[in-house]
Order: sequence, then C-alpha cells, then structure tokens
Amino acid sequence: MRLSNLLVRPADSVRVRNRLVSLVMIPLGLSILAAVAVAQEQAVPLETRARGAERVVVGRVASVNAAWQVNDFGDRLIVSAVHVTVDETLKGQTQQTVDVEVEGGTIGDLTLRVSDLTTFRPGERAVFYLTRSRRGTLVPYMRGQGLLKLDGANRVAGSNTTLDQIRAAARPGAQPIPRDKL
Repeated sequence: MRLSNLLVRPADSVRVRNRLVSLVMIPLGLSILAAVAVAQEQAVPLETRARGAERVVVGRVASVNAAWQVNDFGDRLIVSAVHVTVDETLKGQTQQTVDVEVEGGTIGDLTLRVSDLTTFRPGERAVFYLTRSRRGTLVPYMRGQGLLKLDGANRVAGSNTTLDQIRAAARPGAQPIPRDKL
C-alpha cells in the first residue's frame, strides 16, 4: 500500500467537512422550519378570539370576488371580497351583510392560495371573527383562526367544536372551554 493513498489531501478534507456540515445543517434547518410551522398552527382559545375581535358573526357566503389589491404592508396580491349574509351577530355592530377581505383567490387562470387562510365559495356557512385593516376594511381577526367553516350539523369543519360552544365563548366574561370539550 502506498503512503500517498493514506494521506488526506487538503482539497479532500474541505469536501468532507462541507459534506458533514451539510448533513448537520439540512436536518437542523428542517427541524426549525417544522417548529415554526407548529407554533403558527397552535389554536387560540375561542374566548380569546372573541375578546380580540371587533365583530363576530355567523353567516352564509353570498358571493366571492377576487381583485388585485395592495395590502397593509405594501404587497400587491390577489384579495377576495367575501360578501356574507349575516344570520347572527355574536359580538359587535349588527348588520344584514358584511364584506370580508381575505387574501387569496383566482383572477383568470392565476390563483393565489394563502396557507393559513381558508377559501370560500357561495353557499358556505361560517363564523367570522373580524377586525379592521389599516384601510378600514373588515378582515379575519388572527388571520385563519378568525374563519371557521361550519358543516350541516353546525360543527366547525374537521373538529368537534359546535356553534353553541362558539356562542358561549363569545359572551362577555365567558370562561375558557376545556380542551377535552372542543
């Protein structure tokens, strides 16, 4: 065996070091991204949402119209104006209809989907926790956590939370609903 085969050349050691760094950094980066995603997904209690929202309404989507707009941060993006016929006002000013601006939508063959916001179609029923944007328009309070679609049994889609629980949580002075009841 030749001695030159046993010696590590400087260029080889740099490649090995770079590979080792990559093997450590890629999983570390993915772990951090996963932790951030989980933190963003943690549900805020219904009472907290209701307290912070200017309005809480239950309604049916009458129409959805997407248009290009500039958001509060100066970004130009597709925003859908969701026209809602209000069935019930749980908090705030009572109106027969409200228009809610929700980021995302489709214009022509271009669709923008915003990961933390739900999309709506006419006929769908939902609870809307609302606040005002800097421009004065109604937007979901706490982004996607302010939009709760209801199924035919008055339950939040994909959960055991009922409309009655949401009503109770929206009452002034409401006590937190135990997690095992949601």
